[in-house]
Amino acid sequence: MSDYRAPVKDMRFVMDELAGFKELSQIAGFEEATPDLADAVLDEAAKFAGEVLAPLNRIGDKEGCKLTPNGVTTPPGWKEAYKAFCEVGWNGISSPAEFGGQGLPDSLGVAVKEMVCSASLSFSLGPLLTTGAVEALLTCASDELKAMYLEKMVTGEWTGTMNLTEPQAGSDLALIRSRAEPQSDGSYRVFGQKIFITYGDHDMTDNIVHLVLARLPDAPAGVKGISMFLVPKFLVNADGSLGARNDAHCVSIEHKLGIHASPTCVMAYGDNGGAVGYLLGEPNRGLEYMFIMMNEARLGVGLQGIALGERAYQQALGYARERKQGRDALTGEALVSIDKHPDIRRMLMLMKCRVEACRAMAYYTSGLLDRAHAAGHTEEGKRHLWLAEFMIPIVKGGGTEMGIDVTSLGVQIHGGMGFIEETGAAQHWRDSRITTIYEGTTGIQANDLLFRKLMRDQGATARVVFGEVHATAKALAASGKPELQAMGQRLGVALKAWTQATEWLAANAKGGLGGVLTAAVPYLHLAVTVCGGWFMGKAALVAAGYLDTGEGDQAFYRSKVATAHFYADQMLPQAGAFAETAMAGDAAIGNMTGDELF
Repeated sequence: MSDYRAPVKDMRFVMDELAGFKELSQIAGFEEATPDLADAVLDEAAKFAGEVLAPLNRIGDKEGCKLTPNGVTTPPGWKEAYKAFCEVGWNGISSPAEFGGQGLPDSLGVAVKEMVCSASLSFSLGPLLTTGAVEALLTCASDELKAMYLEKMVTGEWTGTMNLTEPQAGSDLALIRSRAEPQSDGSYRVFGQKIFITYGDHDMTDNIVHLVLARLPDAPAGVKGISMFLVPKFLVNADGSLGARNDAHCVSIEHKLGIHASPTCVMAYGDNGGAVGYLLGEPNRGLEYMFIMMNEARLGVGLQGIALGERAYQQALGYARERKQGRDALTGEALVSIDKHPDIRRMLMLMKCRVEACRAMAYYTSGLLDRAHAAGHTEEGKRHLWLAEFMIPIVKGGGTEMGIDVTSLGVQIHGGMGFIEETGAAQHWRDSRITTIYEGTTGIQANDLLFRKLMRDQGATARVVFGEVHATAKALAASGKPELQAMGQRLGVALKAWTQATEWLAANAKGGLGGVLTAAVPYLHLAVTVCGGWFMGKAALVAAGYLDTGEGDQAFYRSKVATAHFYADQMLPQAGAFAETAMAGDAAIGNMTGDELF
């Protein structure tokens, strides 16, 4: 029941029909992204994820990582799997070919990344952070640093990390104290302690490249005084060989609820004279550069929630089909498999429809990033980029919250056995629980959606999304098919709730900031719910078209329509409640002190 099989058919459907992958090969720079190539890549990735990585998931959970006098060691099989992962080229699937990557579009790479996350979330975190570090270096590193570090990071020979917060800072990076002192040779000496550093130390590679936020001596206070530095575990000689050990060390690893095989390190810099580092980009722009890495990571973390939801769904479905208990309430048949019971069917469908809705949002966003990259600094490129950036907090917040809910349903379907670790159902929930916290909590995603995305262009990007949702609802209503028309009616009602809540937020943004901040997370849930309905509606329209022609896998398309119908019936009505909750703001607590409340 712990076997994982990548849902390649659904991935291809979403890529081709909802994220626009079929048209991507017509865009300059993506000519090689053909359907045949996608088939070959996904088939090989599915095999690798299922046969190499998935069997390690339980081992990693039981064994965890260990801190030894020689550094952090990973669980049995980790080093071998990572070596194989890099040799096949999965680490750099979407990275530039000039630095050793495959140069494939994100809208293909996203499916591979989902498979890796489903197979073993703990394993996937190392490559995820490395990819983000690569993006940051591509953006702001000097040519010399790119030549020295990028190829080895793209190929996976070296891994990368991001070092943001500190014990006293949490999510408020204005409070960080790490400092960097300039040296006569142009380098810096970095001093400070960083916490929650994923894969801050391990035994899978010879070197680790840390991206560290720190302050220069003359830096202004607050976030405007933060710079970013490249600090390698081992210094690199001019010929590319490894030199002396740098003054950067893991001093402890956290004992966590989940992701036990991912080493979460406390890193100390400069305990023995200062860690050698190199300034990335311009002074005092480190947080700006780090957000390049952060956006990559946030989309990836949203994908983690989706991946864990898929893994939990597969396991729950397999268990429900095998476990026999009770009588079929509809037929009277005795001792039936529990997937015949209506409430189990309801939970399985909730898992399925929510995973599929969030997958579509993530893949769509990856497709937008591909188009933004291809269009460059043009108006078209800006439109694609702003729309992708609008979607990222929805994907991150929605995918991770969904992952927790869905993995919890997986435990519920297993009943008492779900609470027993040996079945493996609990691990998916434990692993998922961190995803709404790291790379920005759900509250931070909600504030990002409101203040950095919704209001930065006075709602223009949001109106583009509203228009797309309205067009889908209209197409469903005009389909002539009662089932689709019912979906269109529910989607239209949900969209109205979203637009009303958006108007309320805009009206209260200046005079009622406390109420707007209180409304932020319910508003994010509202956006996720409606966007999910939008993509499920689009999926239903496409599937219904194939059913009309009789082409393709008819059972798959019938399932698509049924799943979309279930989402419309069971999820979209929640939009009205989220809107009402958001528009209530802080009316009940706004004028009360903490003592009165608690």
